[in-house]
Formats: sequence, C-alpha cells, structure tokens
Amino acid sequence: MEKTKEQLYVFGTGNAAVTRCYNTCFAIRIEDEFFMVDAGGGNGILGILERMQVPLARIHHIFVTHEHTDHILGIVWMIRMIGQQINKDRYQGQLTIYCHPALTETIITLCRLTTQEKIWKHIGGAIRLVPVEDGQELIILGRKVTFFDIHSTKATQFGFTMELSDGRKLACAGDEPCQPLCESCIAGSSWLLHEAFCLYGDREEFKPYEKHHSTVKEACQLAERLNIPNLILWHTEDSTLDSRKERYCAEGKQYYHGNLFVPDDREIITLTQEERMNELS
Repeated sequence: MEKTKEQLYVFGTGNAAVTRCYNTCFAIRIEDEFFMVDAGGGNGILGILERMQVPLARIHHIFVTHEHTDHILGIVWMIRMIGQQINKDRYQGQLTIYCHPALTETIITLCRLTTQEKIWKHIGGAIRLVPVEDGQELIILGRKVTFFDIHSTKATQFGFTMELSDGRKLACAGDEPCQPLCESCIAGSSWLLHEAFCLYGDREEFKPYEKHHSTVKEACQLAERLNIPNLILWHTEDSTLDSRKERYCAEGKQYYHGNLFVPDDREIITLTQEERMNELS
C-alpha cells in the first residue's frame, strides 16, 4: 500500500463536565476523508469542524464508542446536518455509523425524538448504522480497523485499533483505564490514545477513581510497560487548562520515556513516522 499522510484531528480534549474546552472527540484524516470518533455532547462540534476546515461532505464514517452524553449527543447534530445536506443533494455517498449492537436503537430513538422525519428517514438508507462485535475487523478508508470491548465498569464501550499506511498501529482505548483483558488488543501499537482525568498529584481534588478514570501517572505507566512509543492523553479536567500541557507532560515524563502528547482542542497531529520526521527536520 502506498504510504499516505495520516493526521489526527483533535476536536475536543475534555471530560464530560468541562466548560472551557470541548468533550473529547477526534477524527483520523486519510487523504481528504475523515474517520470520525464520537462528536462530543452538543452542537459545539459544528463550530469546531468549521474552524478546522473539515467539510461534512468529507465525513462518511463515524464510530460511536458508547452511550454517555459527552460522546453520543453530538452524533445527533452530525446526523441532522448531514441529513440536511442529503436533502439538498450536497452530500454524495453514504454516511456509515459504527457502534456496538446495543447502541444502534439508542441512536435511532434519539434522532426520532429530536429531529424531523425528513432527517431521520435517511437512517437505513443514506445514513446506515452498522453494529460491530468484539474483535470484528472492517476496512474503513482503506485501513484495517479492529473493534474491541473495553470491558467498561459503567456502560458497554468499544475501542478500536487502526493499521496505518506505514505499517504501524494506532489504538484508542476509550475513556476508561485500559483493563488487563484489553492489553493484548493495544500491545504492539505505535500510538495509544488514553484518558487521563487529572494529574496523580491532583487526585484528591478531582477524585478520578470514583469516576472510573485514571491519572496521568497510570496512563503513562501503562504505555511505558507496553513499550508504546507515542502516547496521547486527553479526556481531562479543565480547571488547569492554562497550564495543563506543561504540567501533564512534566508529571508524565517521570513514568514514560516515549513521545508524550497533551493536545489542546483543535490541534492536528501527524501520525505517519516519515511525515513527522519531515515536519521536525
């Protein structure tokens, strides 16, 4: 396969209750198409897409990880806006939304309750919901994507891995600590996208363990133990937003010796190794 520049478009980096940044969601850009993962909790995603110059017409694949409001409600807005484009003959092809089987009816119900029939009528036609099972492999935008159950302690949630054009692997572990059962799924990855609710030093203030989340320390220890060379931390609190990147990196580097990224909303990260080296040279 010819190597292609692949980029991670970071739409949001915050947890469910943030007010100073957007909820964590992102897309992987491959050539001029986007594989979108979640959409946050509201129509704020629309402004982010506009500012990052991501056209709706270039989004034909969306993965919804789970049912929590900060991950699923933005999907209703995506369906609404793409449905409007379909009605105006401004959207070519089909929108495919992937999710675990129990989530398909939830998305359909939300759309029927909150959008007009002229929008939700496209579900099953131009807008297709595809349930995925634990361990299922699909080809999306020419890349092999493998979905896996993260064994959430709260609600069924799936993560995924994607094989990149340079032969390396990217893993999204969802928004809970990676369970031992899932380590085999992410082992061998070159990129790990992992939640870090707060600094380990701030755990008494933010109480991540009560919310079934991890801290920077635990996420970095996991990546170090699995020898993952690139780690991206997000799904964080936003009280320390002004100093988050500096402080999270400082704590993280005590436990992890790879490339540590703590992105802000609307950052773009190049994933392919050759392209990253060209950018840094």
